[in-house]
Amino acid sequence: RDMMPACRQISPDTLNTSNVFSWPNCKQNMTANNITSFSSLPGHIKDFLYYQHCRHFPILLDLPDKCGGADQSSEVFLLLVIKSPPYNHDRREILRKTWANERFKNGVWTRRIFISGTTGSDFEKERLNKVLKLEQSEHNDILQWDFSDTFYNLTLKQILFLEWMERNCPNVHFLFNGDDDVFVNTNNVVKYLQSLEDNDGSKHLFTGHLIQYVGPIRIPWSKYFVPVQLQESDSYPPYCGGGGFFLSGYTALVIYNMSKSTALLPIDDVYMGMCLAKAGLSPVSHIGVKTAGLYIPSKNIDKYDPCFFREILLVHRFNIAELFLMWHRINDPKLKCFYCCTRLHYVDMSLQNSATYIDAAC
Repeated sequence: RDMMPACRQISPDTLNTSNVFSWPNCKQNMTANNITSFSSLPGHIKDFLYYQHCRHFPILLDLPDKCGGADQSSEVFLLLVIKSPPYNHDRREILRKTWANERFKNGVWTRRIFISGTTGSDFEKERLNKVLKLEQSEHNDILQWDFSDTFYNLTLKQILFLEWMERNCPNVHFLFNGDDDVFVNTNNVVKYLQSLEDNDGSKHLFTGHLIQYVGPIRIPWSKYFVPVQLQESDSYPPYCGGGGFFLSGYTALVIYNMSKSTALLPIDDVYMGMCLAKAGLSPVSHIGVKTAGLYIPSKNIDKYDPCFFREILLVHRFNIAELFLMWHRINDPKLKCFYCCTRLHYVDMSLQNSATYIDAAC
């Protein structure tokens, strides 16, 4: 299938890894034809059901020593896991220079990984794979598997990463998991995680923009269409928006273990919530995570004023130029923020989930 190429043994010269795993070909599940009203489903839904059971794919670019080896992975405090399709080269370059820069700060290490599949066909796919391989040779920060990197395969991408994490970075303390078009104030993220009481990553944490009391979208032309053949229930468990969320290493491994007995759903953030619910765990809201954007209730104020972004954890979404500029503006030691006239909701991340109100410049 286009979305799920057959698994195969990988030739050594296509890898940047010391661990090669291969699986038998993942074949189409023809019993899907027996599902009620299967013939009336859109083609991409049929395709998903045919290959829903496929969870193992060849790894094209690997990072077995990214965390210093499994035994030394506790030295990584925060692992940034960024979903990025092959063609987003420019975004990856900007992130490496801004919030996703690997560094030792506040006494802890932050590391970066981009997770990717493949896109295009024939020559285009080959060219994009070469781009990733060149990036890998320079930055050593890409995990790539040989599956089609599409919206409906985002859950597969998450599970492949968690499987890799269990093998190579099982003791990392905390993770960010999100898209490559978000702005993350990693300075605040580290401070927030270090401020947690009695949790060094060995206990449950899953926080972000909490979404609850919603269910599957049954409109066939919607990007998020989930028919009853995929999800019978009309409600989803609570989950955090997939633009970006934060979790402990403990919770990441719990999700992976729960996923082994949970059928894949194409909506990856919902799937994470399903695995949490199965384990008896819940996600929580963090007021500093704005996956729906930051609301500025005045046309007289620049919505990209760095003073609004200096105290948050994450905002979705930014274009490349906006992201590059914002990172440098919030880190400018000469930045001065003055507030007057209009009260705006303002977040102090040093207080974790608390919020204050300040007077914002008119």
